Amino acid sequence: MNSSAPIGVMGGTFDPIHYGHLRLALEVAEQSRLEEVRIVPSGVPPHRASPHASPQQRLEMARLATIGNTLFTVDDREIRRGVTSYTVDTLSTLRREIGATRPLCLILGGDAFLELATWHRWHDLFGLAHLIVAHRPGYPPESWSARMPQPLAREYEARQLQQPLAVHLSPAGGIVACPMVALDISSSMIRARLSEGASVRYLLPDPVLDYIASNNLYAGGK
Repeated sequence: MNSSAPIGVMGGTFDPIHYGHLRLALEVAEQSRLEEVRIVPSGVPPHRASPHASPQQRLEMARLATIGNTLFTVDDREIRRGVTSYTVDTLSTLRREIGATRPLCLILGGDAFLELATWHRWHDLFGLAHLIVAHRPGYPPESWSARMPQPLAREYEARQLQQPLAVHLSPAGGIVACPMVALDISSSMIRARLSEGASVRYLLPDPVLDYIASNNLYAGGK
């Protein structure tokens, strides 16, 4: 392991985790040459209703989804914490673990990035990590400026990095956009299909699908 290569962090409810999540993390890691990506299921998410699956079920689905891929490490720190999950707290604990000089990269979709100014202590994120913003269907980078609140727009203009490998040059503080294959898959769409009894095969890994069926999650669809 390269002890100085950047580490990526991707949080979310993962209710359930699917190929959109995994492909996004993989493409970002390839473009930025990340050593690993920590998949961090949220414990108690602050910005949305309680997840449908329990914290332990979402954690287990994340583990099943990433079996066999050494790039991914499933990190249970937010679930172990058992309180409202704030990204700034998660990054603070990771920063203490890896030291002050190793690059740390928070991976976000374009939709989440545009909401960043509503996050708890969002300005502090830049002192802890770079932000890698992946293109998401419906949120092309050329539309970001028009959608950003002014405080976020100022940060984006001041911190924008021109290419993904620039995250290797400093521990934190930059924002870089990463193009990627557009997979318009969402957890809410998967849950809706399952509740209707429709198939979701090929939208998420088979071990996750088997776990959903065996635990009768999301109305136990096909």
